[in-house]
Order: sequence, then structure tokens, then C-alpha cells
Amino acid sequence: MRVDPHYVTSLVASLSSSTAAEQKLTTELSSGLRVASLADDPVAAGEASMLNASIAQDDTFIQTAATAQSLMQVTDAALGSVVTQLTSAISAATGGVNGTESSADLKSLAQSISGIRDQVLSLANTSYQGTYIFAGSQGVTQPFTLDSNTSPAIVTYHGDAQTGSVTTETGQQISTGIAGSAIFTAPGADVMVALNNLIADFASGSPSPTSTSDLAALQNALGNVSQQRSALDSALSRINSASSYAQTDATNRSATAVSLVSADPAQIATQLSSAETQNQALMSVIATVEKQSLFDYTQ
Repeated sequence: MRVDPHYVTSLVASLSSSTAAEQKLTTELSSGLRVASLADDPVAAGEASMLNASIAQDDTFIQTAATAQSLMQVTDAALGSVVTQLTSAISAATGGVNGTESSADLKSLAQSISGIRDQVLSLANTSYQGTYIFAGSQGVTQPFTLDSNTSPAIVTYHGDAQTGSVTTETGQQISTGIAGSAIFTAPGADVMVALNNLIADFASGSPSPTSTSDLAALQNALGNVSQQRSALDSALSRINSASSYAQTDATNRSATAVSLVSADPAQIATQLSSAETQNQALMSVIATVEKQSLFDYTQ
């Protein structure tokens, strides 16, 4: 009795399918990927694609935040130096206001405060990566210039009141800078006017009736600088927190995306062993059937 040819065809088809499965499992085991294309698992591939898009958004924000953080740290350092300089000016001016200094001492005091004014002016014109940090949106323009041809001298601001910002992934907008006008020439707390007035008060060597009020004005200006710095530090802290969250989110999403497409080595090894056993069994059956068929034809 001859073997049904349809049965042989079915066995060959099963062998072909089993061989393909074995090859796929071998590839998965070597690459470590269960899903290498959309056809392998459309749902998992789609979810992984969306996760990768979110990771890209996280990475973009992290990079933006890093740039802002560097700028804000430079700004904070500059303001810290301004606070130190103004504190020194207040301490020096207090002695002149008390009326116990000689004419020579007052003139020397004026020179000392003038040196402090120049230091503060230099800090107000701080640049970072080619951009003046206290110029508002006019970053290529030096924000402050000094005209010492008058008494008191005059400092002019050439920037504007606009500041940069970053938007977190939750939609929170955080300012990344402070306009120089809000720090150094603020109404009622003008650092430059107060310093220039004190210099003029002491430059003649004679006590000035306005020195007390000018000292008070400088103290107010110092308070404003400290408040502006505190606001900057608070904004920097929020950006740091948002960046840390984005980094954690990116790490978690990446782990999830990897788990969606990664192969389980132990499971794949078991499946591969089973597929190899099945292949061997099918080839054995096919070989037996072919011998039987050949024997039938020789009878």
C-alpha cells in the first residue's frame, strides 16, 4: 500500500514551519530581541514606539534644563559677589556717615566705594558664552555703561526687561534669568544711584547732609538684590527637580520599552530546544515515509 502523497506534503510543510520557527528563535536568542519589527508583535512595537517618543521628549527637556542650569548658576555666583561687594560698601560708608572721619579719610572712603562701584558694574556686565546675562533679551549688548563726567556719576541700562524661561513637561513655565534693571537700577532700590551718590557725598572731604539717606538707599538696594537672588535660586531648584523627574521618567520608560521588545533567554532557549526536537522528529518521520513509499514502488 502506497503512502498518501498529501500526507508527505503536510509533513514537509510542518517541517518548513518548524524550521522557520527555529530560525526565528535562534535570531531572538542571539540578538536579545523578541520584537525586531512591527510584524513580530504590532501591539508591543506600537507601545515601544510611543515610549521612545516620550523618552526623546524627556531627553530634550533634560538638555534644555542643563543649559538653563549652567546659566542660572553663573547668574547666582555673580549676584553672590554683588551682595559681598555691597555689604562691604555699606560697612565702609557707615563710618563716613557717623561724622567721625577726617577729610582725608572721607576722600579715601570715596575712592574705596568707587572701586566697589566698578566691581559691581563689572559684575552687572557679566557675560556667559558670549551673552550678557543681565541684558534681558539684548544679550549681545553690554547692559550697563558708566558716565563719570558728572557728579554723581550716572550708570545707564541698555538692556530690556525680558527674561528667558523653560517650560517643564507638565507645562510649568520657569524663568531662567533676571533683567539687570530689576537688580541694579530698580526704582527705590537703585544700586548704581546709591553707590554713585555715596561716592559724591564723600569725594569733597566734607560731611554731606544726604549721606545718611544715601546709605539707607544702598541698604534697600542690597535687600532687593538679595530678594532677586532668592527668587533665582528658587527657580533653579524647581528646574533641578523637573530635570531629575525627567531623568527618572526616561529611565523608567526605557526599561519598560526594553521589556516590551526583549527576549527572555531562558524561555527562548526552552522553545528553541523544543523546536529542534520537533524538527528532528519530523525529519525522521519524513525519512521513514519516503523509504516506505520507495519500498511500495519496488514491490
